Amino acid sequence: MELNDEVRIAAPRGKVYEALNDPEILKQCIPGCEELVKHSDTELEAKVLLKIGPVKARFGGKVLLDPAGAPERFSLTGEGSGGAAGFAKGGADVELDEDGGETVLRYTAKADIGGKLAQLGSRLVAGTSRKLAATFFERFAETVSAE
Repeated sequence: MELNDEVRIAAPRGKVYEALNDPEILKQCIPGCEELVKHSDTELEAKVLLKIGPVKARFGGKVLLDPAGAPERFSLTGEGSGGAAGFAKGGADVELDEDGGETVLRYTAKADIGGKLAQLGSRLVAGTSRKLAATFFERFAETVSAE
């Protein structure tokens, strides 16, 4: 499954990049995030409670950041397990372009799922993934713009 989108944020690129590396801001913006721990500048660990169709599960996972090219672009990879509900793994490439006093954030993300989640059907999973991504970026844009 692949997702991509573009979001305009009313803040300069440096501020957006800093916010994308701030575990407290990310925790506020990630739907269902119960815990987010930054182990280093490139490694995060999260616990997220999600409901996809009839499957509700608590996922634990790790995310590795590759800041090469920052703050203009960076990438991340991660994987998580929800026990019997299944697993997810994937990554994303993010670009931050300055446009006046605003930042245009573009991302392309790819994910693979397995277990019960994979049995739900690609339309339901893709639709829920798009909704979760949209919720994250709406919250993120509001939070960063408000600061």
